[in-house]
Amino acid sequence: MPATLAATLQVGVLVATLAAVHVPLGDYMARVYGSDRHLGVERAVYRLAGVDARADQRASVYAVALIGFSLVSTLLLYAFLRLQHLLPLSLGLDGIDPAGAFNTAVSFVTNTNWQWYSGESAMGHLVQMAGLAVQNFLSAAVGMAVAVALVRGFARSRTDRVGNFWVDLVRGTVRILLPFAFVAAVVLVLGGAVQNFAGAQEVTTLTGGTQSVVGGPIASQEAIKDLGTNGGGFFNANSAHPFENPTPWTNLLEIFLLLVIPFSLPRTFGTMVRDRRQGLAIVSVMAGIWLAFVAVVSWAERSALGTVPAAAGGAMEGKETRFGEAASALFAVSTTGTSTGSVNSFHDSFIGLGGGVLLLNMMLGEVAPGGVGAGLTGMLVLAVLTVFLAGLMVGRTPTYLGKRIGRREVTLVSLYVLTMPALLLVGAAVTAAVPALREASVQDPGAHGLSEILYAYASAANNNGSAFAGFGAATTYQNTVLGLAMLAGRFVPIVLVLALAGTLARQHAVAPSAATLPTHTPLFAGLLSFVVLVVAGLTFLPGLSLAPVSEALL
Repeated sequence: MPATLAATLQVGVLVATLAAVHVPLGDYMARVYGSDRHLGVERAVYRLAGVDARADQRASVYAVALIGFSLVSTLLLYAFLRLQHLLPLSLGLDGIDPAGAFNTAVSFVTNTNWQWYSGESAMGHLVQMAGLAVQNFLSAAVGMAVAVALVRGFARSRTDRVGNFWVDLVRGTVRILLPFAFVAAVVLVLGGAVQNFAGAQEVTTLTGGTQSVVGGPIASQEAIKDLGTNGGGFFNANSAHPFENPTPWTNLLEIFLLLVIPFSLPRTFGTMVRDRRQGLAIVSVMAGIWLAFVAVVSWAERSALGTVPAAAGGAMEGKETRFGEAASALFAVSTTGTSTGSVNSFHDSFIGLGGGVLLLNMMLGEVAPGGVGAGLTGMLVLAVLTVFLAGLMVGRTPTYLGKRIGRREVTLVSLYVLTMPALLLVGAAVTAAVPALREASVQDPGAHGLSEILYAYASAANNNGSAFAGFGAATTYQNTVLGLAMLAGRFVPIVLVLALAGTLARQHAVAPSAATLPTHTPLFAGLLSFVVLVVAGLTFLPGLSLAPVSEALL
């Protein structure tokens, strides 16, 4: 089958399956977060934790509960990592050093899953299963809870309540993530993914040598790593490892898992605000940008200039040869667009244009379609900004879903939009400007070395977790500073979004009039797409010009 046709069929199958589940899954999640009924297991969790599930929290209380829970999670995971050598199923591995344990604990609690280490040689089975995988569930549930709180801000009027964090956290975990991850794990095992508690075993290779191969609870972690848009592979090779991703169809399944919740949440949004056209406008923008980026990266990697790429039929260096450059490009765009960090190829090996598009995909704020919860949140914030800018152009008071967008709302939106670029550019500038830091972490000179620095801080500030692996992050400085970037990149926007949700919920909804900008039309979707691309373009154009664009032109 011609490579172009195979690539088109992959995208077509993926789009068809995502479209098929968009309505039922989106409506199901709306029922989960809107129901007044608590399951028995949920009531048991509330009693154990001393939570009043009937309490409706103000935005400030919701934020305090979320941050307190995340802080405790970070401390517990840090202790888990430091004490690994004392735990069962440690496989004889030592505890993680303080800087590395801090970075890893922050990484998994913030849904970043940045890995400066090789999982199979640094983490025992219990830490992988009961430490890292558990946080994969909880951090994803936190992201969905924030998105739902913001949606309630649009849906409610004359109240300062945005929901109950503990209820949203438990329901997202119990009713959505756990059952779907269980099914996905079973399917992955049927496809050949490994699920056991085996330690290192010596096997004979095809050349007659020996190699130590580690088993473990891999399929279960792989399922939630992708479904929760976490990333963080059991093995250093991540989804290029055959134990994690055995076949081409499991590869397509994993891409589906990356995208399914982020692409379905706009339907949840439309259902909860009682105007499903609004959700359709949001998902159309997400899908349009994602498809455009898939096309550009696929073309760039397929059409790479040079004798060797031409002979191989594409830029295959660093690609997973079982899947080819088309499947690698599809996976790469999906993972950088969903704040996941799961990879099936070496992003550092993508050509200048392809790698630059992956970098830009994160710099957009990962809203196409974005991480679980975080993508919808980011797109709604940008929709508010779009309405405000449109109102300025026509001289009318902007409203979105009946809520007036005034000074307080715009201030919160502006701070949200500026947080990630500030973390990214300042962090990257310090590493690039200080010779000792540059020499310790950057292996490649020139434009590609700058791309590696920008990619690392874009990944941390956006809670993505993937990397241009030529960047050396296993230093005390980078582990600490990247960890701080992950914390700020996760929780500063969350606090701002919850403040925005509370502000919107307190307003009285105004009825639309002839002067109101319709926010469900193709015109608005086009304006929103323009704002998404231009905000990132204006902010990061200098850095992109000096790094991947320069590399592509060489």
